[in-house]
Amino acid sequence: MSALFKILKGGRVFSPEDTGEKDLLLAGNSIAYIAEKIDPSPVYGEVEVIDVKGKYVVPGFIDQHVHLIGGGGEAGFASRTPEVMLSRVTRAGITTVVGCLGTDGTTRHMASLLAKARGLEAEGLSTYIYTGAYEVPTRTITDNVRNDIILIDKVLGCGEIAISDHRSAQPSKEDIAKLAAEARVGGILSGKAGVLHLHVGDGRHKLGMLFEILEETEIPISQFTPTHINRNPYLLEDGIRFAKMGGMIDMTSGVSPGAGADKSVKASRAIKYCLEQGVAIDRITMSSDGNGSMPLFDEKGGIQRLLVAELDSLYTEFKSLILEEKVNLSDALKVITQNPAQSLKLYPRKGSLQVGGDADIVVLDQDLNIEYVFARGQCMVKQGQAVVKGNFEK
Repeated sequence: MSALFKILKGGRVFSPEDTGEKDLLLAGNSIAYIAEKIDPSPVYGEVEVIDVKGKYVVPGFIDQHVHLIGGGGEAGFASRTPEVMLSRVTRAGITTVVGCLGTDGTTRHMASLLAKARGLEAEGLSTYIYTGAYEVPTRTITDNVRNDIILIDKVLGCGEIAISDHRSAQPSKEDIAKLAAEARVGGILSGKAGVLHLHVGDGRHKLGMLFEILEETEIPISQFTPTHINRNPYLLEDGIRFAKMGGMIDMTSGVSPGAGADKSVKASRAIKYCLEQGVAIDRITMSSDGNGSMPLFDEKGGIQRLLVAELDSLYTEFKSLILEEKVNLSDALKVITQNPAQSLKLYPRKGSLQVGGDADIVVLDQDLNIEYVFARGQCMVKQGQAVVKGNFEK
């Protein structure tokens, strides 16, 4: 059993702002103290001291869109992706996940998603879920979206609801406005974000429905999180408009030309382009769509290829944002730590390194390779290798 107290000594701490070289004292699952020098004390009892001199100490990554119990099925039953295993998540530096269903709300169920989230949390992760699936009326655990958010601790909002996609239920703007209103009231009454997390497809209407809802209703823009914004250049332009209005846009690291999605814009390039167009860094997040299938359709709606989004694409695109797009480390971190934490009302306990926050920490070397991952104070990855694995991992 690992020591209750740990000291990370001498690393350059990004909170995600650059705060210089500091020591961090971890007490159980929290950050207890941050200072220029912290030495072990007999009053702590056993203390594990970890030398991270010359390394970057950053918040654990938040992936707000993961198919924890698998996704897909668009090419038949044999194309359903399997459940996520713990070490696939932690090796990518991810310490907090938000699970969702997706296309299939028939053979996959909200109760199963909730159970999977609780299981992964028992194994060390911090986990949350969205209630719902692509379709409208959508799938829930109780009798409606609002009650799920209010009554079930892990439900942060509703999603992923599909718009501008031939696989959606072709919802009207009244349908989407109603869901957003239900999610908002659920969030208000429970102190949660109550966001409506929207899958946006290749459809020609892009974000048009959202612009109409914002114009015609009283629902604030903060209730909507459209994702897959880098799916194609036309949707990206709509996303820029949405972000400049004060909305949060989510790029998908698992969607890229290199992964076979030829129409897409690589997530790191899309983020840099948004910054060049005047979008504020705090209006952008990135998630993986991890473990979800990425079917590529022809013009008649037939399957051309079926791909699977990888969770480690989040880390890969984070590195690319720094090394290829020349975005500074602090800003690159924000899109996978502070920004999603604030959007989901998990900040400051998540998404930052500060006293009283959860000890979700990634240690990177000078080449940005992952050396350590701590999830709520527990060392999950050491020297790049998973040291804690799920119950059914070999």
